[in-house]
Amino acid sequence: MHILELPSFFPPHGGLFCLEQAKALKAIGHEVRIVSIVELGISRDRKFYLTAPWREERRELEGVEVFSYYMRAVPKAVRYNISRWVSLCQKAVDRYVQRFGKPDVLHAHCCKSAGLAAKEISMRLGIPFFITEHIPSGFYEHDFGRGWQRHVWLKEKMRQTYGAATCVIPVSRELVDDVAPYFGKAYHFQPVSNVIDTDFFTFRERKSLDNRPFTFCCPAVADIYRKGYDVLSDAIAYLPAGVELHIVGQGTDSRAMQKLFADKTNVHLHGHLDKVAVRDLLWQSDALVLPSRSEAQPLVILEALATGIPVVTTECVPLSLRVPNACLIAPIGDACALAERMQEVMHIAPSRAFSDEVRRMASPAVIANELSQLFLL
Repeated sequence: MHILELPSFFPPHGGLFCLEQAKALKAIGHEVRIVSIVELGISRDRKFYLTAPWREERRELEGVEVFSYYMRAVPKAVRYNISRWVSLCQKAVDRYVQRFGKPDVLHAHCCKSAGLAAKEISMRLGIPFFITEHIPSGFYEHDFGRGWQRHVWLKEKMRQTYGAATCVIPVSRELVDDVAPYFGKAYHFQPVSNVIDTDFFTFRERKSLDNRPFTFCCPAVADIYRKGYDVLSDAIAYLPAGVELHIVGQGTDSRAMQKLFADKTNVHLHGHLDKVAVRDLLWQSDALVLPSRSEAQPLVILEALATGIPVVTTECVPLSLRVPNACLIAPIGDACALAERMQEVMHIAPSRAFSDEVRRMASPAVIANELSQLFLL
């Protein structure tokens, strides 16, 4: 099967979930490539806004051919930027079809913006399109206000796109209910997990705790409210002396984060780390903590479990991620309860069984086969 992947986000702005699925699908024999439109912001991207390639960038990432285009967004012009994104994607796919022929399937990641483009391209080429949805309601509330008070036209456009898709593939069943106030449920959907590279994130025995502190890690971007860092800062004060916390992710070394944890000498803010460094941190940690207020399917939980360590998180995390005896759940926004769960998890030893469970539910081969069955609809 010839599959063209269309991510709404791609490096340097995340989106590697698309690459992982593309690799998995290619590994079981499909012809798979990626066409990415990367939206750059003049304040967020600064120097790269000017220095990014102006023409198509063709490269190979981990065995997958990728065609990237960089779009300079106009500040605060949401309607214009989305329209331009869709138009640029259509032109990029036209160029792709001239080279490789018409794909059998379009696979968009996130309805905003790739899903919108896939709908238009699907109609013109006469091929089915699928949308893997990763984005929770908290993302939209951040961008468009609680209850989606701004840019209502976009909400309606996305609702229509969900309805037109052959299948919407939420990364968790709970995500359907989470975004239902915006998009309803009048569309065909089938949940499928994201891929975890279970050959990379593998089990490793931890060193004895006799001569070292218990170590928590928290790999998450510096969205202080949505990721619950304010709650985590309060919870740390309730933990026994000597416990360490390492926080990594884009922006986690920012001034705002430094201020939030200023009086916590046992908290270490690392900023962005690459995939290898994140795995090394997981191997050096005894448990992961993720105090989020909103999540679709936090891959860091599966990555941590795949290395064998237990997890403390909140009620916003999908049931499918809550591996028995490995995941402790606290109410959202409750620092005391979070601290209690963190103390409880300190009595759970790392286990190869946690890693084996992730392999059964989210390994590349498992997810590639599930997606393949859907694409044959």
